[in-house]
Amino acid sequence: MAFGSFDLKSMSNNERYPAAGTVGGRRVSLRLMDSGDGDAMLAFARGLPEHDLLFLRRDITQPDQVETWVQRIEAGVTTSLLLLDEDGTIAGYATVDRNDLPWSQHVAELRVLVGPTLRGRGVGRLLTEEAFRIALGMGVDKVIGQMTVDQHQAIAVFRSLGFQPEALLRDHVKDRDGNKHDLVILSHDIAAGQRTMAAVGVLDAVSGD
Repeated sequence: MAFGSFDLKSMSNNERYPAAGTVGGRRVSLRLMDSGDGDAMLAFARGLPEHDLLFLRRDITQPDQVETWVQRIEAGVTTSLLLLDEDGTIAGYATVDRNDLPWSQHVAELRVLVGPTLRGRGVGRLLTEEAFRIALGMGVDKVIGQMTVDQHQAIAVFRSLGFQPEALLRDHVKDRDGNKHDLVILSHDIAAGQRTMAAVGVLDAVSGD
């Protein structure tokens, strides 16, 4: 896949990353998160606006929660892709988290977060497309995304990849000031979506990875 001047070959994750290029006029790189990224992730999370942390499954400003995240990566149920800025600091990430409950292991959740310094440059779309590709390689049947309803740009990116609104949960998220926010859940049926993604050039062939 080519994204601006960011060229990514159709390879397995271990061969595809790390990769570097320019997106929105900014030099960035992608690589898979590993056990040595805990402190850097904490620094990134603690620099985020409060609203960015609302819909996350865990409070990644806390060391124990980041450690749990790393453990899930090491266990193979979670794959996380880091977006690095020109200076090598984390500027965003995408995570595909496979549900480990026996009755929903066919479902994965896709989460994308870009820090303020790189927003508006198209890197959110890059991360979302790459994470969706990773989800396809996991062999899951369904991928979901959750976000507050005011995250219009993120919702638009997910919709462009074939995600459809599945549920709206009123007042489901409460911030630290006690304000409530609606949460929207979008989902993608993989079997139907593969044909669409191939048609628009987003889906790489994963069978040969």
